[in-house]
Amino acid sequence: MAGHSQFKNIMHRKGRQDAVRSKMFSKLAREITVAAKMGAPDPAMNPRLRLAIQNAKAQSMPKDNIQRAINKAAGGDSENYEEVRYEGYGPGGVAVIVEALTDNRNRTASSVRAAFTKSGGALGETGSVGFMFSRVGEIIYPASAGDADAIMEAAIMAGADDVTSGEEEHVILCAFEDIGEVSGALEEALGEAQSVKAVWKPQTSAPVDEDKAQSVLKLIATLDDDDDVQNVYANFEVSDEVMAKLSA
Repeated sequence: MAGHSQFKNIMHRKGRQDAVRSKMFSKLAREITVAAKMGAPDPAMNPRLRLAIQNAKAQSMPKDNIQRAINKAAGGDSENYEEVRYEGYGPGGVAVIVEALTDNRNRTASSVRAAFTKSGGALGETGSVGFMFSRVGEIIYPASAGDADAIMEAAIMAGADDVTSGEEEHVILCAFEDIGEVSGALEEALGEAQSVKAVWKPQTSAPVDEDKAQSVLKLIATLDDDDDVQNVYANFEVSDEVMAKLSA
């Protein structure tokens, strides 16, 4: 399991859903606004906006919120957000990539650097850990979409590279440049996905003990709580025994 997926599961179990949902809606809205501003405000003409809306709907974001985010871009009075990526090392030498959408690079860089420093890690230059990750397409379906064999067959037919099926969801990976084609073929076979997005997949993992795992999770939580941060990826690996303790 990827470090970030484990983290999200822990947060889910700890019942912070209301606060997490509010923060998530804000970040989804920002992505929709940026996507609409960068291309056409029509999702049929703008693949990035289409994915942003699809992911917002999958998280039960109200239609009014989605439309408001699109209108904000069309109105021309929205903030000018920039896409920024930060890379660094967290506790235990764990590699971390942070993706942000910000209207103030200095503020965001300062916040991200402070989070790394406080955790005992260090923010590096762009590219300092990026080589340890691959940019891939990630398509997620709920477990109810079908059994593992059916999902595997659909994924192979769609041209995907890998499938991991668990109790709650099926995670399908494909080449970054094929994300539109593969997700379209899967939608025809399985219906609309729960999530379709480009992610950073670790090529190698860094095993950490309970103390370091706790510190890494705290760092990721701090970064995730920052309004400017959209996504956090880390290559830590934790044993099932330690994960059970941290999830209790």
